Parts: sequence; structure tokens; C-alpha cells
Amino acid sequence: MQQKLTPEKALQKIKHYCAYRERSHNEVKQKLYGFGLHKTDVEKIITYLIEENYLNETRYATLFAGGHFRQKKWGRKKIEFELKQQKISTYNIKKALAVIDETEYLQTLQQLALKKWKCLWGNHYFTKMAKTQAYLQQKGYESGLIHQQIQLLKELIKTA
Repeated sequence: MQQKLTPEKALQKIKHYCAYRERSHNEVKQKLYGFGLHKTDVEKIITYLIEENYLNETRYATLFAGGHFRQKKWGRKKIEFELKQQKISTYNIKKALAVIDETEYLQTLQQLALKKWKCLWGNHYFTKMAKTQAYLQQKGYESGLIHQQIQLLKELIKTA
């Protein structure tokens, strides 16, 4: 059942919705349409929210990228894909991904690879390689970096 609200009531609800946590423009639009508003009202409210700094796509993208990298250990490709799903501009996606520290990114990739490798304890060597690679790809890391990490694992195994 769709909720029918006046633009004034919808504005009050959506201000609280945006103040609770960062939202993308797309999330807010969908919520407003869910309130039963027409396109012109939705556009006016979105404009107001941007002017009053309730909505900021750059801020949303930056916080999303940083949070998902640190908390969920996602790679750049997965973060980029998710931001595109939220209809974030390419400019803001690039800006958000630039916030991720390269050294920290590579350390996280290395830790994930090593942890996955160790948890595949009884498997055959090639199976462990394939599963580790698949896991890192699923997490959204770049193929070139994954390949480098696999090579480092191979070197570690030879010296161990």
C-alpha cells in the first residue's frame, strides 16, 4: 500500500530520513515517490535538500567508499559498481575512490589473500590458488593486483 503525503509532510519526513544517515539522491527520490508525490514536487524537494545540505552526492559517495572498504573490505571495483547502482556520477565515484589510501588498500588485499589461503588448509595447491583468486575477485579487487598477490603467495610457499 502506497503512503499518500502532502509535499509539506513529505518534506518533514524526508529531512529526518536524510539527517539520520547519508543518502544518495536516488534513495531519496525513491522514498519521495513512495510517499505518492508527483515528479514536480519530488524535484522541488530534492533541490531544497541539496541547497540546505541535507543531500550531498560527493559526501555520500566518499563515506560509502571509505566505510565499505574499511568495514566490509570491499575492493574498488565492487565499490564502484555499487555506487553506479545508486546512480552516482562518475566524477563523484572517482573522487570517492581517491580517498582510499593505496598502502592501506594493498595491505588489506594481502591480509584477505593470506587469510583465505590459510582457511583452505587441506585443499590441493591449485585449488587453493583458484579459490583465493575467486574470493578476491568477488570482494571487488582488480585482476592485476590479485595476480600480484597470488605471485607473492607462491613466493611465500617456496621459501616456507
